[in-house]
Amino acid sequence: MRGCACYSRAVISESHVLVTWRAKPRGLVALMGLYESNYLRLASLAGHPAALRGSAVSVAPGDCELHLRVLERSRYTTDLSLTYLLPPSATDVSLPRQVPDLLLRAYHDARLVEALPRVSHKERELLQCWSRNMMLNKWLEYCAERGHRFS
Repeated sequence: MRGCACYSRAVISESHVLVTWRAKPRGLVALMGLYESNYLRLASLAGHPAALRGSAVSVAPGDCELHLRVLERSRYTTDLSLTYLLPPSATDVSLPRQVPDLLLRAYHDARLVEALPRVSHKERELLQCWSRNMMLNKWLEYCAERGHRFS
């Protein structure tokens, strides 16, 4: 599919990305496929990351508020925060919690989205990157199925 002319246009869809929840970390190529799938899923929820500005909230019936915030923009990347705002429980009267609270980096030219660690790690072990980004991928899929969309 990568050889055809339609790949370079905006007609790429999730069906072109060979990533499933059963996949295991196999190497850099598989990880890049996961990042590509993350990009497509995020773009379906919020539009192209390069065009995002400020903050947005998505409210879907029967689900928590989904918050998206642009943290930093550069020519080639956009850093984002994506989180659910969980209401306080009846037994916990603290402020609403943000879980999961993910830091994302969108690479515009490559059309990739990577979930970054909140704490700076010197090592970038494949298994840690894979787990974090697989979680993002499944969460984006779940949010889309629940009806979330950012306007």
